Amino acid sequence: MNAPALWHEPLAQAAGWSLATILFYFLAKRLHRKWPRWWLMPLAVAPALLMLAALILHESYRDYIRGTHWLVALLGPATVAFAVPIYEQRVLIRRRWPLLLVGMIAGSFTAIASSWALADLLGIDGALRLSLLPRSISTPFAMEVSGEIGGIPDLTAVFVVLTGIIGAAVGDVVLARLPLHSRLAKGALFGVGAHGAGTARAHQIGREEGAIAGLVMVLVGLMNVALAPVIVQFLR
Repeated sequence: MNAPALWHEPLAQAAGWSLATILFYFLAKRLHRKWPRWWLMPLAVAPALLMLAALILHESYRDYIRGTHWLVALLGPATVAFAVPIYEQRVLIRRRWPLLLVGMIAGSFTAIASSWALADLLGIDGALRLSLLPRSISTPFAMEVSGEIGGIPDLTAVFVVLTGIIGAAVGDVVLARLPLHSRLAKGALFGVGAHGAGTARAHQIGREEGAIAGLVMVLVGLMNVALAPVIVQFLR
């Protein structure tokens, strides 16, 4: 069996794409650690390298996801692991829960409303519009919400990554222009607006900001999953 024929075997594709995904992400993290620029974030560089590889090999997204579906399945255990930061920050939750609740509701409403307005502006409708709505939630939660409301989870994951990259970059501009002195406010800004990528950026600003961003990111995701049935009824 020659090399091209071997590549089209399901097992070979699964191994090849899985190794490529892990390797590109590892290299992207090393690159970002050396040059911490927002456009060099692993969430931006790794997908770009994978798309380049797919173009060179004349492969489709269907071929890629078929080989790396097990990586997507790991989002389930990752979701369960999100209980850890909630437990670690339980004192903060008890002390600041009114502020956290108001911020999460306001942030989620703004994200959904702006997504709906953006879809109207671009003439996007149907499943594509519904896939865009949960873009400001962390990937495991966003894919769950997308499936619940009739969107396309895989497409939602793409929107989530783009939102995280742009949000982490814009967040620095917002902090420079708004008089935010509270660490709670700074962390919440990144956690609500840019989920995982924002949390990583908040950790670079300070330990407490990073902890708050991670906590808010998780709580917003849980809240949106819980409210998904209500969102469905509203959309109908």
